Amino acid sequence: MVRLLGRSRARSTPRPGGPRAGRRPAWGPRSALGGRSVAGQVFVLQVVIVLLLIVSAVVALVLQVRHDSTQEARNRSLAVAETFANAPGTREALSGPHPTLVLQPQAEAARKRSHVDFIVVMNTDGIRYTHPKPDRIGKKFVGNTAPVLAGHPITEEINGTIGPLVQATVPVKAPDGKVVGMVSAGITTANVGGVADRQLPLLLGAAAAALALALGGTALVSRRLLRQTHGLGPYEMTRMYEHHDAVLHAVREGVIIAGGEGRLLLANDEAQRLLDLPADAEGRHVLELGLEADTADLLASGRVATDEVHLVGDRLLAINQRPTDLQGGPPGSVATLRDSTELRALSGRAEVARERLKLLYDIGVGVGTSLDVTRTAETLAEVAVPRFADFATVDLADSVLNGEEPDCVTELRRTAYSGIRKDAPLYPVGEKIRFIASTPQARSLRTGEGVVEPDLEGAPGWLAQDLERTAQVVEYGIHSLITVPLRVGPLMMGVVNFWRSRKPEPFDEEELALAEELVARAAVSIDNARRYTREHTMAVTLQRSLLPRNLPEQSALDIAYRYLPAQAGVGGDWFDVLPLSGARVAVVVGDVVGHGLHAAATMGRLRTAVHNFSALDLPPDEIIGLLDELVGRIDQDEASADNSAAITGATCLYAVYDPASRLCTVARAGHPPPALVRPDGSVEFPDVPAGPPLGLGGLPFDTAELKLEEGSRLVLYTDGLVEDRERDIDEGLELLRAALTGVDRSPDDTCQVVLDALLPDRPSDDIALIVAGTRALGAEHIAEWQVPSEPAAVGEVRASVTRQLAEWGLDDMAFTTELILSELVTNAIRYGSGTIQVRVLRDRSLICEVSDNSSTSPRLRYAATTDEGGRGLFLVAQLAERWGTRYTQAGKVIWAEQPLP
Repeated sequence: MVRLLGRSRARSTPRPGGPRAGRRPAWGPRSALGGRSVAGQVFVLQVVIVLLLIVSAVVALVLQVRHDSTQEARNRSLAVAETFANAPGTREALSGPHPTLVLQPQAEAARKRSHVDFIVVMNTDGIRYTHPKPDRIGKKFVGNTAPVLAGHPITEEINGTIGPLVQATVPVKAPDGKVVGMVSAGITTANVGGVADRQLPLLLGAAAAALALALGGTALVSRRLLRQTHGLGPYEMTRMYEHHDAVLHAVREGVIIAGGEGRLLLANDEAQRLLDLPADAEGRHVLELGLEADTADLLASGRVATDEVHLVGDRLLAINQRPTDLQGGPPGSVATLRDSTELRALSGRAEVARERLKLLYDIGVGVGTSLDVTRTAETLAEVAVPRFADFATVDLADSVLNGEEPDCVTELRRTAYSGIRKDAPLYPVGEKIRFIASTPQARSLRTGEGVVEPDLEGAPGWLAQDLERTAQVVEYGIHSLITVPLRVGPLMMGVVNFWRSRKPEPFDEEELALAEELVARAAVSIDNARRYTREHTMAVTLQRSLLPRNLPEQSALDIAYRYLPAQAGVGGDWFDVLPLSGARVAVVVGDVVGHGLHAAATMGRLRTAVHNFSALDLPPDEIIGLLDELVGRIDQDEASADNSAAITGATCLYAVYDPASRLCTVARAGHPPPALVRPDGSVEFPDVPAGPPLGLGGLPFDTAELKLEEGSRLVLYTDGLVEDRERDIDEGLELLRAALTGVDRSPDDTCQVVLDALLPDRPSDDIALIVAGTRALGAEHIAEWQVPSEPAAVGEVRASVTRQLAEWGLDDMAFTTELILSELVTNAIRYGSGTIQVRVLRDRSLICEVSDNSSTSPRLRYAATTDEGGRGLFLVAQLAERWGTRYTQAGKVIWAEQPLP
């Protein structure tokens, strides 16, 4: 050993003056960065100075530009607000009947010309009359208005709905100095300035160039210094050689150096132990040392080797070998040897453990991603194959699939299957299975513990389940089984079966423990999916029970509809079709913000309210107004009772179609506008005034009257159809326009075409779609007469009605119709005023209408036996199927309906 170390030192002595004497010095930027030399210190100092200059310049520029941007935003928003507030017509529009109709286009035009982000005109209560986004009109303005109401303009910085912005709010004053309104203009700071965006790239580029020059100059200086000194002093060289031999022979890795001719030059202590070299090994040829042939050939060849494993005696050695003359060194090679016998065994076990941990992780991550019981079971089977088993099946009770808790698991349904092949003779998915008591599955369900069946061919209890099928399974090559119950606490939901065929070794107890852990993690996800299914089913059942099951019979509209609940949870979308007097029909659609049972219950309350309000035969705007008051009261009651969430944000659209006049009257509260498909196939979105959502209160609702040709299609929908996370409402409306364009489509076909074009893969909101094809009540079905306000005219009316009924073939109804009209006309003559109009409509029923200019409504009385009058409306109510009163702008209409024979 002394001789070996001496020879090692002799061979390691550096050659005088040679650049490669001893250890080759390391020089370059890395050494300079160490800071142990003057070059390194200069390098670090220059880098710090340059970085400080860059940071200071960038910070100063950003602060200056931010200040300039904010000041410019303040000046511009204040100037625009004052200009618009003092513009001709602004003050007059605020006091007019329709400020939004007048000011909205002016505000939008001014906003675009002045390059601000919004111009909002509001009343003294802060309610917006204008806004770039129409759905914000009617909502409360966000900002400080107290100084403005006092007559002073204010400029403030807020974080608004479009980002950080500066807004200026100024008063609109009457000639007497009273504040009659406010105007606010605002602009985001991101839209002003832009100096930083233009100067930062130039500044950063210059900084990068300066930093590169500093690095390059310092690196050149360090390189020259390190070349001259080799990076080492005399003391460092001495210390290096003192540790050379100690380190070489102390390492737990064999080192062998061979010359170019294949002779052994150096072998440390660990190499001699691993290879069992003779004492005189150094100086001899590698092939003469008695090594294994493949190991000797490798060491003698000098070729490159990386972690080549060679069997030397009873050891597995990992050998790495590199030539020594790659960079001008002496010919030869150096090899390192590492004993990997125990490492191989440990790494094998560690790999198995790692794979099992990875499998458990994937089960936890993958199985819990769905709230569908079947999909969760399928994911469990897919993750287990082929990493743990060749086939996996999941059997669940039907009650679990329906979201219920199973009382007694006696019969299961195969819910999921996954395998390396599709032709395995196992029970198919969907088949009901009743396991007999001797099977591993029955024992597992009975005891609540997993069961391993290592040899299926020799398991009579399992074979007895189905002799023909089990024989096919064994013949197929499936030879081992693990069955584990799916349970959460005491709740038993089913079993999971893992089958093995390719690997000859059977399942063991260690794998059973892993299977139990896999199933335990998956059972929680399946139980969560079961609970969600139960809650979702309850909510959907409630929701569907609150929606109309059958549309009422009527002749005015040919209606088709689609209702699709959201997959993530039920919401509050609803619709209804309500027959009204005079053959008219009301179509209503609404949406309650939110999801869950609360939204569904609220939807039911609103739908019931609409039914009740429609019985009053009021115009659509008044119906919407009543709903608005109702929602406000509901919010107040619930907020004071239990602090529950308010339902403000519900929307509604109410349309009434009259087939006699072909007029459709529409009003909406925060709801998307209807679409109208003309008979020629063109599509338009009528301009229906957009009222605020229900519950805000304080603002009136307006109506729009549409003249519809026969054969037109009126399309009502909720926002879930045209708006989702991937597209905004404008894009959705254009898609709807494209889908509706076309002629000769029935309402039902129109519904399907629209859903095919716009329905997302996984709807996040409910979708309600109603398509109403218009029909007209022709002149041959309508008879009208002007009646003078005198008692003698009653007889003429009766005679005219008798003739008209004879033309219609309704002679059998002449007596009752004469009596009804006699009473109604007599009432109008006696108690009404103005012109009396009689109209008879032949639709699904015979409708008699008497109108006058009085707004006084008759009431039903029960006359005493001594009274001379008071029995007219009583007779009408007894003879007619329905009767009532509706009010018009000119007065009232009393109507009565009789069923046709």
